[in-house]
Amino acid sequence: MKFKAPNCCPVCGHEMMISSLSCSYCQTRIEGSFTPCKFCKLPVEQREFIEVFLKCRGNIKDVEKELGISYPTVRNRLDGVIQSLGYKVQKHEDGEKRVLKQDILSALEKGEISVQEAARLLKKQQSNKLEMR
Repeated sequence: MKFKAPNCCPVCGHEMMISSLSCSYCQTRIEGSFTPCKFCKLPVEQREFIEVFLKCRGNIKDVEKELGISYPTVRNRLDGVIQSLGYKVQKHEDGEKRVLKQDILSALEKGEISVQEAARLLKKQQSNKLEMR
């Protein structure tokens, strides 16, 4: 039976290091201090989200259906993964994530969101612009 390696210590909560590797065929063992990849360090929920996202080839509409969540939730989870991997998510001056008009229209054109969802997002974007003035 194979188990998934924990990414943080169950005692203190700090990052775990890989200290031993072995070949499943010839049983060769290597010991040392190895750093896990960025994806291995992500929480289980984010790794599962990435798996679904890749399975759906990045099609947000398909991710929505597969996970039973809304377009904004998919975007928020994707932004969370991006941030966890050490990259910046573009934000407005007021701290809210930027959803550009062209992104909304592109998602609508690709069939990733409904006309109603696009209208709601565009209205929200417009009201945010008015609040900033």
